[in-house]
Amino acid sequence: MITTAKNENSYAQNLVFIISLVFVLYVLKPVVVPIIIAIILSVSVFPFVSYLERKWHFNRVVSAIFAIVLLSLMVFSLLTFIGFQISDIMDKGGTYADKLSDVYNSLATKAESTFGIDQRELSLKKINLGETLKENSSNIIEFVTMSGSIFTDVVLIPLYIFFFLIYRKFFKSFIYRAFSKDGNTLRAKTILGKLYHVQQNYLIGLFTVMGIVGILNSIGLLILGIDNAIFFGFLAALLLLIPYIGIIIGSLLPAIVALATKDSLLYPIMVIAIFGFIQFLEGNFITPKVTGSKVSINAFVAILSIILFSMLWGIAGMIVALPVVASLKVIFDTIPELKPYGFLIGEPLDEHLRSNARIRLKIWKKMRKEKSKIID
Repeated sequence: MITTAKNENSYAQNLVFIISLVFVLYVLKPVVVPIIIAIILSVSVFPFVSYLERKWHFNRVVSAIFAIVLLSLMVFSLLTFIGFQISDIMDKGGTYADKLSDVYNSLATKAESTFGIDQRELSLKKINLGETLKENSSNIIEFVTMSGSIFTDVVLIPLYIFFFLIYRKFFKSFIYRAFSKDGNTLRAKTILGKLYHVQQNYLIGLFTVMGIVGILNSIGLLILGIDNAIFFGFLAALLLLIPYIGIIIGSLLPAIVALATKDSLLYPIMVIAIFGFIQFLEGNFITPKVTGSKVSINAFVAILSIILFSMLWGIAGMIVALPVVASLKVIFDTIPELKPYGFLIGEPLDEHLRSNARIRLKIWKKMRKEKSKIID
């Protein structure tokens, strides 16, 4: 009875701890999310910083500033390119909207003749997409600013990266002191090293996969003759930051443009089919080949983590979900008490996916063989 009561108290304490942790993470989202993003970006630029310090003997502060400036220029160039492309699409927004309205009303006419539905109930008034966006631009900007605190993060994230880079040895010493037992820093060093390599492998693999998928998407759209093919191709690849869901969003945009600019419904269907095929290649061949088993999270946990983190932190949570879960797996695998949870997060073994039907068939064949020997 005493043991049962202790176990119940332990479960209750763990449940209270998890609920409290989730509540704190939700409340501290404006602080926690930029720090996590800064840690991930710090890991991505650290090899370059280390190269500057070793090869060119740069001061740690100078090398960190140089890396942050270069990273900022790359992000700024990317956003500028996206901005010009969106501006071009907005200029064509009226034409696209008129064409989409015509397509919709044509389908409404067919529905009336086929199913007897009154066309007036389905008719869609023509809209000017460009004017609509301009009229609501202030609301859009206000929504984006409130939802993500983007302008604050633009300042804070580079600042966090700077301090993570120049204070990296200081933070490592803190981790060794905080998580070492009896002065033995081996476990802390092991966990820290594995965390760094997991994040590096994830980032390198992600950017490599983005490049390959962007090229394949662009080639498919160019073959179909879709406007802004390269932009839409690499935009869909960039949306791989949001696993599983991003590629779906990325395929809908060129499909809508194909519907608005082409005379056949075959083109938007082909766009979705091409993107779906590329997604199949990415999930089953490209990503496993590029990343291998270095970031091994099973699909169920990956999808569940994306949903839970999106509920916790919105779009930013969807982006950081997999790196965070991959880091948790490293920690769970290193600590004996938490190894079962690391096992649950990881990829299942072949024996866990193998059907029992084959084993039963072998047993049945063996029994038939033994029975035939007895009869003989």
